[in-house]
Amino acid sequence: MTSSASPTVRRRRLAVELRRLRGGRTGTTVAKALGWSPAKVSRYELGQGTFPLEEIEKLLEYYGVTEPRRAQLLDLAAEANERAWWDDYADALSPQYMEFIGLEAEAVSELEWQVEAVPGLLQTEEYARAIHTAHQRVVLMPPGIFERRIRARMIRQELLTTRNPPLVLSVVIDEAVLLRKVGSREVMARQLRHLAEMTQLPNVELRILPLEGESSLMAESFVVFGFSPEHETSRLGDVVSTESVENYFSIEGETDTYTFRLFFLAFTAAALSPDDSRELILETTRRLWESDVAV
Repeated sequence: MTSSASPTVRRRRLAVELRRLRGGRTGTTVAKALGWSPAKVSRYELGQGTFPLEEIEKLLEYYGVTEPRRAQLLDLAAEANERAWWDDYADALSPQYMEFIGLEAEAVSELEWQVEAVPGLLQTEEYARAIHTAHQRVVLMPPGIFERRIRARMIRQELLTTRNPPLVLSVVIDEAVLLRKVGSREVMARQLRHLAEMTQLPNVELRILPLEGESSLMAESFVVFGFSPEHETSRLGDVVSTESVENYFSIEGETDTYTFRLFFLAFTAAALSPDDSRELILETTRRLWESDVAV
């Protein structure tokens, strides 16, 4: 994984531009002028499905878009139609989770507040497997699907180390995550050691919110994806999402996403420093998970 380009984000960028270009016209007006159905115009403006280049050309011509902007938007449409690595896992991943992966793949930064488990980007394979095994007891899935879900999670983690440029990850984890046994004690010991190691990456900042801290602020786990402008004509704002077992939400819009950024800043202010967080992770590992355990 060397590129940060994502067809998922390209679709969203193009959809934003098509909505903006329509301006004060109604979707029905545009559809009638082009001999299309209003649903077709809506589908393009929502970034759903593919973008046939000849039809995007018709839209741009109708909107009076000229060079070089026209070429930029057509390039965006072509990139939006490309396949991504997660498309090969469509049989094992839900559409919502694939959307999450696609957003993450091109995000410049990721802010994550996690109260339930170690963030997916920082999980060991054993820890991820233990979570999926527990889920398997409730919702059965074929062994092949199980393994492909684990594999997809491991591929995601390359964003931190082999993507160019790497994802900048800032995480605040509730201390309860360090105390909650997932799998065996050996699994927990290795997972927490891995967490401590990941804090050494220059693009990863990890903080622990202590249980005995002074903050009473509470919120469900969430992720804020930040994006850079690809071109001045294809800016994409923050997107708030969540990585969950089955349920995902996605929020856009400056007011709503800014609120989540404020929550994250509040959790960061109440959490331990990165150095103190790393020490708490290692101390918890020794105290709870490593006694009489060979790692």
